[in-house]
Amino acid sequence: MTILRYHFSGVAGAGMGPLACLMRSRGHAVQGSDRAFDQGKKEEVAGPLRRLGIELGPHDGSAVTAAINRFVYSAAVEADTPEMRAARALGIDCVPRPRLLAEVVNCATPGVAVAGTSGKSTIVGMLGWLLREARVPSTVLGGAALVGEGAGGFFVAGPAEGPAVAEACESDGTLVGYRPEIGLVHNISRDHDEVHGLRHQFSAFAKNCTRLFVNEECPEAVALGRQFKATTYGTPPSADARLRVTSVGPHRATGVLRYLGRALTLDVPQPGLHNLENATAAALVAFELGVATSTVELLMARFPGVARRFEVVGTTASSIRVVDDYAHNGEKLRAAISTAQAGAPRVVVLFQPHGFGPARFLRPELKALIPTLLRPQDRFAYGEIFYAGGTVAQDISGKALADDLPPAMRCGYAADHEAARQWIVSEARPGDTVLIMGARDPDLPRLARAVLGAL
Repeated sequence: MTILRYHFSGVAGAGMGPLACLMRSRGHAVQGSDRAFDQGKKEEVAGPLRRLGIELGPHDGSAVTAAINRFVYSAAVEADTPEMRAARALGIDCVPRPRLLAEVVNCATPGVAVAGTSGKSTIVGMLGWLLREARVPSTVLGGAALVGEGAGGFFVAGPAEGPAVAEACESDGTLVGYRPEIGLVHNISRDHDEVHGLRHQFSAFAKNCTRLFVNEECPEAVALGRQFKATTYGTPPSADARLRVTSVGPHRATGVLRYLGRALTLDVPQPGLHNLENATAAALVAFELGVATSTVELLMARFPGVARRFEVVGTTASSIRVVDDYAHNGEKLRAAISTAQAGAPRVVVLFQPHGFGPARFLRPELKALIPTLLRPQDRFAYGEIFYAGGTVAQDISGKALADDLPPAMRCGYAADHEAARQWIVSEARPGDTVLIMGARDPDLPRLARAVLGAL
């Protein structure tokens, strides 16, 4: 094997960190940088990277030298950073993160790619948990760590010639580069682009899969399934792998999955129909990778959950439950809010949008959706839009989004996290569930803990 030197630009990202760790575990020299590290943030991510022998430098271009063979960059980083300019000037091979991830999947035996606009991180987290605990040698790369296992992505190092499981994301147009032996399309909905703008990518992905699973709950996924002779799963009676729901909450979700003559009891420690569907998808792929039915049953009942996916931070003496969630698009908001409502007579919701571009894209949908999700007794507020830096038009605000909603909703607005904490504390009552939602901002988990402490 040729030893290469990799530089990961934006290495603190949930998708970048695990890939950097994988390249290091396979014997390559790895270095990286991140804007968050320069700001003194995400030390909980930096520490584990350093312990693996990954060198961390400033995100100003000075770490990019002629000694680097491959420069890996995140789609979350602008195209004209000092690092990008330095890499191009030196003629270094510049590799977008999804292309490197696809290389890992396409070279694995078998490669598994999990696609869909919602649920990918949880499905990959469940699969990673099942494979790791069942001692199936495999590589797993996910966008979110398991609860209690850090703040970065999910990573299990396996042999280069063994199975590899990864999230395949549609956000940057790179689904078309995956050629997995096992592919899964969990859903296709409006996120990053309109559905009609996503169909080409998902169709190309489905065509490139040797074996394909699709969720029969999603019409767009079902249409792909018919075209490419997929195995279907879900609650509809017509599904090849049929899920019968027993309970969706308030604390656990349970059901029975029937597939190829076997019945599997799913007892998931996280509530919500969406988590049962996620578990169904993970179980089916685990079967393909040789995990026994009884083992899946046993391990799924102990699944710790994925960080910031309806993660219960704690419950106060007055039974106020505080939940931290990564939801950031319409379908994710619907799943998180409906799950919270199933377990509480009243829900207090704070949502912080994750960027000015996404906020502009989602604005009309949020204006229509939010009033339909909330009950009269529920309360809702927007946090100010998270700004990660860079050159982007800041022509929309959380206040404008709040003003979009009907006056009768009394939508709150918090200009910063301290204002958000104060608003939640002023609104929460005994027995409520407090739901804090948003993506990318590394300080949101800290806000959730501060709210719990104040309550």
